[in-house]
Amino acid sequence: MLSLLILLLNLTNHAFGQNPAIKAILSNKGLQYGSHIGADWMQEKIGSVIIPDVRGGVDIGIGTVHYVLDGISVSGCDVPEPSVEFYEGVGLKAVISGLSISMSGNWHTRFGIITDGGSFDLAVFNVDVTSVVQIGSDQSGHISISSENCDASVGEASINFHGGASLIFQPFVSLFHHRIKAIIEERICPLVEEHVTDLERHLSEMQVSFKVNSALVLDVPLTNSPLVDSISLGLDLKGEFYSVQSHTDPPFKAEPFNLPEDKGHMLSLGLSEFTVNSASYAYFSAGLLQAQINDSMIPKTSPFRLNTTSFGPLIPQLPKLFPNMLMELQVYARNVPIFSFQADKVTMEFPGAVKAFAIQPNASRTPLFKLNVDSIFSGMIRISEEKLKGLVELSNFTLTLASSEVGTFQTAALEKFMKLGMKITVLAKLNAKLEEGIVLPTMHHIHLVNPALKIQQGFVSIASDLDVKSGEGESLSEGIYHYRLK
Repeated sequence: MLSLLILLLNLTNHAFGQNPAIKAILSNKGLQYGSHIGADWMQEKIGSVIIPDVRGGVDIGIGTVHYVLDGISVSGCDVPEPSVEFYEGVGLKAVISGLSISMSGNWHTRFGIITDGGSFDLAVFNVDVTSVVQIGSDQSGHISISSENCDASVGEASINFHGGASLIFQPFVSLFHHRIKAIIEERICPLVEEHVTDLERHLSEMQVSFKVNSALVLDVPLTNSPLVDSISLGLDLKGEFYSVQSHTDPPFKAEPFNLPEDKGHMLSLGLSEFTVNSASYAYFSAGLLQAQINDSMIPKTSPFRLNTTSFGPLIPQLPKLFPNMLMELQVYARNVPIFSFQADKVTMEFPGAVKAFAIQPNASRTPLFKLNVDSIFSGMIRISEEKLKGLVELSNFTLTLASSEVGTFQTAALEKFMKLGMKITVLAKLNAKLEEGIVLPTMHHIHLVNPALKIQQGFVSIASDLDVKSGEGESLSEGIYHYRLK
């Protein structure tokens, strides 16, 4: 029942006092899907329950029969669909009604000096369990899961003895019924509480910073306590990227935004401009937004070469000062590229620069000029076939001469040439990749189903249903819980 809750909570910690850059809302539809997954998983796991030996004594009027039931295993179970709901201001309330389990094992009795033994079959019917789980936070700032309340009752327990002198003891089975029924009732809620505690421990040990690639770390602690109302569970996450080289905050803050809940989908996600721009800042501060371009990188079929001769029509004095020399360009960001989300559109301002060098015969580089290149890109994105797709256009391109070692020159022709080159090379390749699509990552075998992406003012929202698939030979939620009766 907690499968989707784990999805939302196992990446969280607290970072109070900050606006969240990522928001997530689990709807009632998502909760009900989670309860269905939980029922299937419980049906599978009950068969591996470890049941301890049962010891006791029954007064049969002429003395006490001491008994031991051991080697107990589950032979069958019927798990009805749980009823799960959000418990406003607390967490979750789950009710299972009519659970039935059949077990078998061995029995041993001692009555005075008389001992006997055989096998038995035990059936427990109409087990009802009500559990309230509180969702909050502890003093260390991690998510806190605790059992707020638990009630359990067993409607009926039937036991039949086989072998040995079981016919002698069978008339006293009704006395065993009450004892076995009481033992089962006593152990259900401690079992529930044990596994809630296991989940709490699991969450408290979770990391909240994840290395995304060789350059970036994503920080996703909670910025506020989880918000539980009667129809949803909401989480606010920091959602900030850092460079692996230094944990430096960007010179801008996350702005507040309101993520609308889509009740028709299981999960709603919101990603603000801050998250994307923090990644941009991390790349920039680490010096990764730069590249060296030389003639070997120009397609062989291109008539334009990266040398002073080809630049002659654009900068007439260049081939005269440095005749027939190869050139090298250093392209880099002058400042942090900034993304902005507007209604149905994403824009990115890239303040770039290009430094040009002539390659001397001895392979040394001679500075030629520096150009400031300011570009604005705009585009749209969508989700299709579990891929992120889109289209990017060049909205504005401005080139200015920042400095020159070869004298002043007009930049209009060079600007036109570079703008054309940008469109037919960089943008063409980027749009081809976006048309093909970028596969969306999955987590714990959870896939988005029919996701709807919408670009809104300041953030991107995704509303989606979910599909939890097991890996090859791996059952759902494998390894998260381990059931054991005590």
